[in-house]
Amino acid sequence: MAHSALLIRARELWETLADAPVSFTSPSEPTGPAGATEASGPTGPTVVVSPTSALCPASWAGIVVLGSAAIATAPTESAALVLRRALASVPVTSLTRPEIVRAVLPVADVLGPATLAYLSSAEFRPASHPQGAAEPLASTHPDVQGLLRSAEPGDLAESGMEEITSPAFVVREGTDVVAAAGYRAWPAETAHVCVLTHPRWRGRRLARHTSSAAVAHALAAGLLPQWRARPPASRRVAQSLGFRELGSQLSIRLERDAPGGTHG
Repeated sequence: MAHSALLIRARELWETLADAPVSFTSPSEPTGPAGATEASGPTGPTVVVSPTSALCPASWAGIVVLGSAAIATAPTESAALVLRRALASVPVTSLTRPEIVRAVLPVADVLGPATLAYLSSAEFRPASHPQGAAEPLASTHPDVQGLLRSAEPGDLAESGMEEITSPAFVVREGTDVVAAAGYRAWPAETAHVCVLTHPRWRGRRLARHTSSAAVAHALAAGLLPQWRARPPASRRVAQSLGFRELGSQLSIRLERDAPGGTHG
């Protein structure tokens, strides 16, 4: 799948998650080859009101950049107005940089930024490992749950492994599961890849081994694998499998007393 086709599918996903009519194509985005921009570059996101947006937590605002265009969702009309005014002149390439957004908006808290990467079957580079194929297990299997219990709460939340809908693909040391990966089914036929390695077993390429099996399973089902990551190590794993980084995501909570801020 060419870069432009991946970008189209990724945008369709996030337009669906916005839960309001919105498009990444904006007047400031030039028509032409995917990724082409004017010399100055496009600015500002297309902002819509969507209290039920999945771009961000409830009552927050969400910004997603894919290619040379961006969309944003706001929980209220007043918050949307604030976002439009403040972000209109911000280059699209800077819209998910917290320090830039904080400079123009009254931000109380942020989540991210996270890099968004996608993969086609033609560009998939499967991992090989001396231990052979990763073992598929039900996500509820006691051995998988044992790995989840061993993780720090922050690492577990970052991994997303508690939410997978696919089998868990695991690697064992003896009888213990020390690494696992899977994916959660998202809208628009997307597979959101999740991976977790026991702290004592990191640095041994186990994340690449298990996530390769999860990605192969998703591609065989005709799904679009998505890798959303903040840590550089996680991004390197995705790149080693052939994922293309196409954009980024940032969630912001406006200060309560600011114009457009939420009071819930």
